[in-house]
Order: sequence, then structure tokens, then C-alpha cells
Amino acid sequence: MPQHFLTILDLSPEEAVHILDRAAAMKAVDYRSDLLQGKTCILVFEKASTRTRVSFEVAVHHLGGWPVFMTQNDSQLGRDEPIRDTARVLSRYADCLIVRTYGHDKLEELVAHGSIPVVNALSDTYHPCQILADLLTMREHSGHLDGLALAYIGDGNNIAHSLINAAARFPIRLRIASPKGYEPSAAIVEGARRLGADITITNDPAQAAAGVDYLYADVWASMGQEAEQAARAKIFVGFQINQALLDVAAPGCKVLHCLPAHRGEEITDAVMEGPASVIWMRPKTACMCKKPFWNGFSPRPSRPLPYKDTPS
Repeated sequence: MPQHFLTILDLSPEEAVHILDRAAAMKAVDYRSDLLQGKTCILVFEKASTRTRVSFEVAVHHLGGWPVFMTQNDSQLGRDEPIRDTARVLSRYADCLIVRTYGHDKLEELVAHGSIPVVNALSDTYHPCQILADLLTMREHSGHLDGLALAYIGDGNNIAHSLINAAARFPIRLRIASPKGYEPSAAIVEGARRLGADITITNDPAQAAAGVDYLYADVWASMGQEAEQAARAKIFVGFQINQALLDVAAPGCKVLHCLPAHRGEEITDAVMEGPASVIWMRPKTACMCKKPFWNGFSPRPSRPLPYKDTPS
């Protein structure tokens, strides 16, 4: 296992499959342990979160660790203190950093200057833990991932980029439909293709959805893009997962959404609540997908005191 987890490409193909295997096994028995007993995991979240925060905190608790949660108002991350200084200080307090931030470069700087594992809980460029949970949801529902076709409909954002990386590590066929000018990073696409990923990029949602096994939606304007919401609502009209799009997909096609959803925009209420939705399968899966990482990370070992405590 890698020391840090910033993108899915930090995992080898074998490690990526192992993560899903371990998470599935842990979910089957509602796994708990004392693996992290005496360990502290600091969660630094510059962006608001419900599912990511709760799933990480619960996962750390289930493994016997102690999560410490900090918002951007509680930390100096990227404000008055250089990130390299924050990395050095937090490395001396804790055993792992779980960071949800804006610029992906902040994560890379924490890795460069810290001495403990860093886990990406979301950046503007990637959201790897989310996608691992989605892939496990697909595997649980379909029984496998081999050859499954998934169409992502929407903005070429961090979700799209992590799906692209996933296509280089898992045997899925990925199609992405985005409006012109909102496609995913060409460099990320080409990098995944060089690793063997099967990826199609289009500006036509119906073309992307034709015959696929899964449809995937995300909001049209992500956190930090609120000022663009009105403009994007006009640009993204037609990039909605609805019954008409389901009708061109494969029979039995299922629908995923990373949440939170703007019902009536990128996805209809009827689809979210309908039989095609497997959106609500994922929350527990998301928690379980966090746990295998601590089996591979090497947090600072517990050390005995250099003296024996005696009652005063």
C-alpha cells in the first residue's frame, strides 16, 4: 500500500482491487478492531461535508482511533501559516492527516513536508475515496466490474477525474458527457488512456448513455462555484439523468450520485427515488472503503514509556 492516498493512481491495479476486496469483507461482518488504538487522525476540512466527514470519523472510531476534526476556521491551512509549517507541526501531534480542501497542490505540499500519511478527502481536482465507494457499490450490485459500462453526465470535475483514474485501475468502460468547455482535463484523460483505460469523451448525453450499465450524476456547480450557478444552470440544460436518458441505457441500468443532489437539476426526483437508484446503497460502503487503508499505512507505532508509572 502507498504511504499516502491522493489519487486512485497512487494504488497499483492489484492494490486497488485489494482495497475493494477488503472493504467488502469488512462490510460483511461490520468490521471493528483496535488497529488504531492510541492513534490520532486529524481531519482538516476547508469544505463543508456530511457523508465524507461522518464516514471517516466513524471508520476511525471503528478501528479504535481518535479523530480530531478541524474546519478552515480552526486551522491555519493556507492562511497566515505556510502549509509546510502546518505539515511539520501536525506530523508531530498525529498519526494521519485526512484533508478536504480546494487546491490539490495543498495536499501535495502536506505530503512533501510532513512525515505522516495524508489522505485526500476531496480536492478540486480529485475525489478518490468517493469513487472507490461507488465502484464497490457497482460490484456489490452487479457481482463484478469486468466490462461494466458507466456513463458520467455532467461537469468535468473532481468526480469525473477520479472516475477517469479508476478506469485505469479497474476493468470498466467509461463514457463522459459534458457541455463544450466543461470537459474533464485532457491531460488526465490522456494519462489514463496511456495506462490502458477505455474512455470516451462526448458532448452528447444520449450518446454516452446508450447501452450503459450505470449512469452517474453530480451537481452542475461544485463548492466554490456558487457564483456560476445561474450561468451553469443554462449551460447544463440537457445534461440531466432522467427517465428519457434511462430509456436509452441498457435494461436494468442503475443510477449513482455522489451527493448532495440538486433534485430537478442534474437528476430528477423520480429517478433518485425510483427502482434504478442504488444511491442509498453507498453510505455504509463509503465508510467501509476507508478502513482498509489503515491496514496498509504505517502510522507511528505506539512506544512504551521509558519509565514505569507508579501510583503517587
